[in-house]
Amino acid sequence: MLRKALMSMLFACCGFAATAEQVVIAALGDSLTQGYGLPEQDGFVPQLDRWLQAQGADVRLINAGVSGDTTAGGAARVDWTLTPEVDGMIVALGGNDLLRGIDPAVSRANLETIVKAAGAADVDILLVGMQAPGNYGADYKQAFDAIYPDLAGQYETGYAPSFFSGLTAEGDPDAARQFMQPDGIHPNADGVALIVENLGPHVLELIAAAQQ
Repeated sequence: MLRKALMSMLFACCGFAATAEQVVIAALGDSLTQGYGLPEQDGFVPQLDRWLQAQGADVRLINAGVSGDTTAGGAARVDWTLTPEVDGMIVALGGNDLLRGIDPAVSRANLETIVKAAGAADVDILLVGMQAPGNYGADYKQAFDAIYPDLAGQYETGYAPSFFSGLTAEGDPDAARQFMQPDGIHPNADGVALIVENLGPHVLELIAAAQQ
């Protein structure tokens, strides 16, 4: 990142030895990020933190998940989430847009606002995809599902196809039930562990990008 490169140049010019800095990652999301229905240590961010530490990553995670948040909520608070200490950001929003049947064009605009704000702050992003159910119709599903890969490609961000990847066996939705809380929406602790195993490598790539 530019600001880290400038810091390294400053240290070199002043005769100080440059040392590796801890990477700070904010996880901007909704109840899935916040850890709804789980003891704090079993939530997404704490489990991801332990997984990353086990991989040897020198990282600090900030849980910027707000239960019930939509992409509009994320866009409204992205600027104060992007504090000067933040080097990278995981963006995992859209589930509540789907629950409310929000126009995909609105969700796209909100996510684009978030991506642009991160770019302006020189913060790398991992955009985590979300897929619409079929009950809204084929056109809605096609429009919504395309948001995440389209924005990732346009703005050259990191991209993980789905937050829930790893919960199903060979695409069988019934296989995921054992990993969900009774509401059928939020993962239980074991489900979060599988999610972390799937998303963890993408977050490692985000950390590596933030260190550049």
